[in-house]
Amino acid sequence: MQLFFHMNTYYSNGKLLITGEYAVLDGALALALPTKFGQNLQVSELDVPSIIWESFSVEKTLWFQTEFQISELGVLNADKRVATLQNILVEAQKLNPNFLNDGKGAFVQTFLSFPNDWGLGTSSTLINNIAQWANVDAFQLLHNSFGGSGYDIACAQNNTPILYQNKNSKPLIQASNFLPDFTDALFFVHLNKKQDSKEGIQLYRSIDEDKKEFVDQISELTAQILGAPNLLIFEKLLEAHEHLVGEFLNIVPLKQSLFTDYFGAIKSLGAWGGDFILVTGNEQTPAYFNERGYETVLTYKEMILA
Repeated sequence: MQLFFHMNTYYSNGKLLITGEYAVLDGALALALPTKFGQNLQVSELDVPSIIWESFSVEKTLWFQTEFQISELGVLNADKRVATLQNILVEAQKLNPNFLNDGKGAFVQTFLSFPNDWGLGTSSTLINNIAQWANVDAFQLLHNSFGGSGYDIACAQNNTPILYQNKNSKPLIQASNFLPDFTDALFFVHLNKKQDSKEGIQLYRSIDEDKKEFVDQISELTAQILGAPNLLIFEKLLEAHEHLVGEFLNIVPLKQSLFTDYFGAIKSLGAWGGDFILVTGNEQTPAYFNERGYETVLTYKEMILA
């Protein structure tokens, strides 16, 4: 019979990358916003060296479950999700050799407060929570397991808007006072599909040209967007950012491809092609997107920690 001992709980915020998508990988200055949604991780110690893992959706339904011996961590598992989890734990052990190395195990439960397909950081919140549990650097754990710029880890750890920059593989994080007086005109619309950020990164990496000018232009736009004095200028800057990224990736911006008749500005977030978009608008905005089959429309205050 397995005995459960004291329980520890960890929490990480979800994330949205407002500016700097793709370019943040090469050191561009980016504006990122932690969300009111996130993920909890609860760990109870077991008296046997095994891991029992259960992951629950926002509806409290069990969507992932596995059990394995800690001694099996280094053995490749045929189940991709199990293998991914085990890899994170292995990398955490490398950073802290005392982690899961005392002959005891753990009963772990994770709880998302947002739907799995929203793209707010199912993986980044997990990595940050495991890093807290293992007492290791979350940015290093991300680098060793998933890769990426690290802005999502910064959001997981901060409760205010941040300016993020990856300089010489080191995260530079600065609290931002981004709270414009036109937040009532900002909405987040879910595109009904989850974008694989790894695919987006691969597309960006495949572009064989000097990215310095692109990165510098994105950094400048981030600074301008942060200081936009009114909604009209904010919208023009969002459109300039969207045009610049679309031109660099050789992809038609979303407003031109899907929402040509929309009256406000539309900006893709994070990896282009899925998850949420940022739109400017008014009380008619939710109805516009609802009528076109996009039922998830959140206000700025509903989505963002501030």
